Amino acid sequence: MRHNRTINHLGRKSGHRKSMLANMACSLILHKRIETTVAKAKALRVYVEPLITKSKDDSTHSRRTVFAYLKQKEAVTELFRNVAPKIADRPGGYTRIIKTGFRQGDAADMAFIELVDFNEAALGTTKAAEKKTSTRRSRKKAAPKAEAAPAAEAPKAEAPAAEAEAPKAE
Repeated sequence: MRHNRTINHLGRKSGHRKSMLANMACSLILHKRIETTVAKAKALRVYVEPLITKSKDDSTHSRRTVFAYLKQKEAVTELFRNVAPKIADRPGGYTRIIKTGFRQGDAADMAFIELVDFNEAALGTTKAAEKKTSTRRSRKKAAPKAEAAPAAEAPKAEAPAAEAEAPKAE
């Protein structure tokens, strides 16, 4: 039973767990997407989303608070400069967990965890899907008629021009 176990301890002592989550959060912020186990991804989501929310307010206090959790200057800079402006209007849900299957060695359930607004592939597929749905088959039929019509008119237009030039040549 899990009485009063509010967090997943991940089979580690508290110091190791805090260091691991801080390192994973820095990697997520710097690389925008990392692959890990599902249990670690869920623990990381709980760890990193409040930090991203705190980064919306770019003040000295919030920077120091986030730095106390992340402990990497480059990650804090990336979070406040690049990530925070992009997620400024989002009310939460900054990360996405995508299950990828099982690890070869120990069959652990693996997943990608990524920042939602930084996945260009997912953003691109939604735009491509919108364009694809707007195309209709009737347009394809209209296109050959439009090409055939100028081709049919072109010889008629050239023939009078050729006849007009012929008398002038005589």
